[in-house]
Amino acid sequence: MTMRDKVKGYIDLTRAHFAPVWPLLFVSGLMLAFKNGGFFSGELLILAIFIGLFGFEAGMVLNDIVDHNVDKKDIDNTLTNYWRPFKERPIPSGVISLKEAVAVFLVLVLITVILIAFLPFPNLIYVYIIMIYAYSMEVFYQLVKKKQKFPFAQLLGRTDLVMFPIAGYLIVGQFNFTIILYVLFLYPWALAHLGANDIVDIANDEAKELNTIAGLYGIKGNKFWITIFSVIQLTTSAMFVLLDMGTIALIGFSIAWTLIIIANVIIIRSKNSKSRMKALPLFHATLLIYILSIIFDSMVII
Repeated sequence: MTMRDKVKGYIDLTRAHFAPVWPLLFVSGLMLAFKNGGFFSGELLILAIFIGLFGFEAGMVLNDIVDHNVDKKDIDNTLTNYWRPFKERPIPSGVISLKEAVAVFLVLVLITVILIAFLPFPNLIYVYIIMIYAYSMEVFYQLVKKKQKFPFAQLLGRTDLVMFPIAGYLIVGQFNFTIILYVLFLYPWALAHLGANDIVDIANDEAKELNTIAGLYGIKGNKFWITIFSVIQLTTSAMFVLLDMGTIALIGFSIAWTLIIIANVIIIRSKNSKSRMKALPLFHATLLIYILSIIFDSMVII
């Protein structure tokens, strides 16, 4: 195996083409904290960017480590081709060994732990706690969905994503109403996105005998899951932007709302995984637009 193959494997392992999004999500929380606190720190911003990058990438690798056995049962490459730049799951394919993946995870976690140590006290303790919680929920999600009869894995496991920007906020912020609004805004999006991801990957999930939303409630139930959480998210995101944000965020959120509605129409009308796949990039685009709207809106106020 050549070094080039190894590099491609590590890029697929970390989903590196999505890497710029994760620091932005983390920083969106920090920028809100700067806005509410009435100050700005370039040093903390740079530190947060790297914490967000290495911390989230560690979570991506952890996902593959926990799922390394069941991923061998994949029969449909649609999502793999979307999430992986070189279109391969590196551990099941043998490009990256399990030991190598564990080593990468530990290195990324160690870097993140060291970076967090430079944050203000006691806020760094909050970030450490959320870090441990997020990784625990990632493992919980992957393991519990294999045998559940009720979607506990989805409802609890996806709180890992929600807590990520909250950790960014708590770098300098304190527990307050903004955190509540952010959680209410992002949590239903995470569940709607999860449903969109599952409804595309039905063939693989059936082969792996996973109790995803489609596995528990069928295609119609999965579509209903996506629709209901999208409607909730449209409501809670409107609350968030109207109560805690400004004009820039309102404009950006309005664009994101339009994309979410379009994504839901695509899924409702879809007949197969290929047609449903068209909705997934729209969900990801909405997250990016939400994040950038929060950041730019906060910058204006700061």
